[in-house]
Amino acid sequence: MIETAVLWLLKVLAAPTVGLTSVFVIAFVSATLVPLGSEPAVFAVIKANPAMFWPAIIVATIGNTLGGAVDYLLGYRAKIAFARERQSRWFGWLAKYGAKTMLLSWLPGIGDPLCTLAGWLHLPFWPSVMYMMIGKFARYLTMTLVLLYVPDDFWRNLGETITRFTG
Repeated sequence: MIETAVLWLLKVLAAPTVGLTSVFVIAFVSATLVPLGSEPAVFAVIKANPAMFWPAIIVATIGNTLGGAVDYLLGYRAKIAFARERQSRWFGWLAKYGAKTMLLSWLPGIGDPLCTLAGWLHLPFWPSVMYMMIGKFARYLTMTLVLLYVPDDFWRNLGETITRFTG
């Protein structure tokens, strides 16, 4: 049953079928504490339709930034739950550098918790969101440009290899 649900979800979110809606949803969800990468969805839409380069980058940035803002708000409300963590070096670092630390919100593994901790510390909301957006935009732009320079034969061979092992 779970496998069927996952396959259904993957089909619904298939980038070439749904396009920018799937990019937004995947980018939003991946910005929460759910371990999901959104770069493959962005790349798939752009690879399928190069004219969608800027719309896909912008939609992914907006979705990921809104997800980061949700993390911020969760942290804002979670003071009691994280009270014992107050002594960690992350809190001191965030308190010292403030909203500018949100430029690092794009980093895998630590970026989303940084957004949550920023809310917990009550860093200024709009500057934090602005820095989140700058960092996330830079990530999507850089990752997509790098992936576009990988030859098509590599992606074709990778797809064939995955198909061979899974199907």
